[in-house]
Amino acid sequence: MGQTVAKVQEVEKTTEDVKQYKNPNKWHMQDTTWAMSLFGTAIGAGVLFLPINAGAGGILSLLLITVLAFPVMYFSHRAMAKMIYSSESAAGGITATVREYFGKKASTVFDIIYFFSIYAILLMYAVSLTNTAGSFMEHQLNMQAPSRIILSLILVLGLIFMVNFGHDVTVKVMSWIVYPFIAALVFLSLYLIPQWDLSNLSLAGNFASVNGGVGFTDVLGMTWFILPIIVFSFNHSPMISTFVIKQRESYGIENVDQKCAKIQKVCYIITISVVLFFVFSSVLSVTTSELEIAKEQNLPILSFLANKYSMPLFAYAAPIIAFIAITKSFLGHYVGAYEGLEDIIVQAFKSRGKDINSKRVKNIIVGFMIVTCWLVAYANPSILDLIDMINAPLIALILFLLPMYAIYKVPALAKYRKHYITNAFVIIVGILVVLSSIKAFF
Repeated sequence: MGQTVAKVQEVEKTTEDVKQYKNPNKWHMQDTTWAMSLFGTAIGAGVLFLPINAGAGGILSLLLITVLAFPVMYFSHRAMAKMIYSSESAAGGITATVREYFGKKASTVFDIIYFFSIYAILLMYAVSLTNTAGSFMEHQLNMQAPSRIILSLILVLGLIFMVNFGHDVTVKVMSWIVYPFIAALVFLSLYLIPQWDLSNLSLAGNFASVNGGVGFTDVLGMTWFILPIIVFSFNHSPMISTFVIKQRESYGIENVDQKCAKIQKVCYIITISVVLFFVFSSVLSVTTSELEIAKEQNLPILSFLANKYSMPLFAYAAPIIAFIAITKSFLGHYVGAYEGLEDIIVQAFKSRGKDINSKRVKNIIVGFMIVTCWLVAYANPSILDLIDMINAPLIALILFLLPMYAIYKVPALAKYRKHYITNAFVIIVGILVVLSSIKAFF
């Protein structure tokens, strides 16, 4: 394993005779393209739930998220990038990298965890779609929504039918939606400025003690409270493998680290700026008690704000934008969950020396997805509780703890062990977010 880097460097040095790498010290057009691609991927429907938790702790929680968002996002995704740099199998994605570093059994376990991390988010978006659609019918269209069991079934069937019978078109449309969604977030954030009211914010919101004071333990509790939603909202780990491979091809393995770091830094500064503007604008437009109501109603912040304010343009645009964004995320995670489960089923049969008909696999997966998404959407579990208990902890295992384990276990990654402070930061955040699954039960 320790020879992996040497092998890759040897191949790339041989390749240099016929290929000239780009100058890593200059900023190229493709760097801008990749920064914007990561930016578009990093801002998804998850940010629609960020203000609800971010505002729960008043001014302090907003300050904490401002301070923590960049390092949590940057150092975790940098850790995953480092894990992939030296892998000969990186073109096959994170699964192939895990197989190369840790063997087939570990890869199988990882495949299962990776599938559930995507599938759990899919279920969450099924719930959110149902709530957003129902709220829009009742508050904006002034009509009686169908019973939840019917509405959730119609939405799930419609979306899964769409992606199964028009996969390529669906993927293309999803890519078109990315930047209009971000532009809409900025526009709506600006539109809310006249509604800002600083008196809506207390020092610590729901975390203040009875006498209104805030102690060190309150700040620690608040930090633990907001970490899962930060990790969930800014996660774009599936994009990292493709990103790293392209930079390695363009700049060579010796320069890929510094180039990836530059691109990621630019991307994440823009991402954090846009998202924090949206968060602050949303939180300043509601009271802490109203954020609690939004949490109880299980609605994304845009739907709640649309119901609160009688501004015709905003009242219709906000929930429609939320619905489109959540639909995009649902379809994207459906494709990922489908492919992950398909691979698990096929590999399970191959390990027993058997083959399974691809049509049968498709029918099993589609049936499973329809039934489970429908039942969970009908049950209407708390979205923020799902993030705390399932989604964020699974992401933390893959994005925070797995790369750190690889860095300290795989000889080829030994050079990254000297980053003591940032490595410790990633490990501590990862452990806290994983433990949040236990905290959420109490």
